[in-house]
Amino acid sequence: MNIENILGFSFVALMMVLTPGPNMIYLISRSICQGKKAGFISLIGVGLGFLFYMLLAALGITAILFNTPHVYDLIRILGAMYLLWLAWGAVKPSGNSPFEVKNLPHDSNLKLFSMGFLTNLLNPKIAIMYLSLLPQFIDTTGSIFYQSIILGSLQILISVMINALIVFFAGTISIFLAKNQFFSKIQRYLMGTVLFLLAVKIILNI
Repeated sequence: MNIENILGFSFVALMMVLTPGPNMIYLISRSICQGKKAGFISLIGVGLGFLFYMLLAALGITAILFNTPHVYDLIRILGAMYLLWLAWGAVKPSGNSPFEVKNLPHDSNLKLFSMGFLTNLLNPKIAIMYLSLLPQFIDTTGSIFYQSIILGSLQILISVMINALIVFFAGTISIFLAKNQFFSKIQRYLMGTVLFLLAVKIILNI
């Protein structure tokens, strides 16, 4: 593998994890509601979801799944509808910022882990990234399996590191936004807009 492909895919992985989505919203909400420990336990589940997708991509199963038109369209549309629901939740008049503390019941460690795993597993953004983006950085003259493992491992490392920072600083950001309602409103509308545009992109399949 050449360094250009490694750096290029690393940049794509960084941009993807910084884009608001189900993983970010879940980790922020759980960290604020139940503390950093709960956030990190949830992050372990999210990390396992990344590992699952990486292995699917390396073994070629993901490509087979999405080459089945009806299955691919169903996952794509359901994912886009979920993102639109999240976008509406962010911008509606009674909507709250995902950084705001909510009085939610505390979940067990097993449920935190499971929800983190399922949230990532059902995240269409991750599936689409492994299907459409990762192959562009693979040299077909080399071992596709080996390169998929290397690039997938880079994506997992970058995503886990960024999400760990989000979990760690979720409370601090929440306090800042609570004291600065103007920034809180901007943050909500920005997140809603990004989620909406991502949903449109998925629906149009571009």
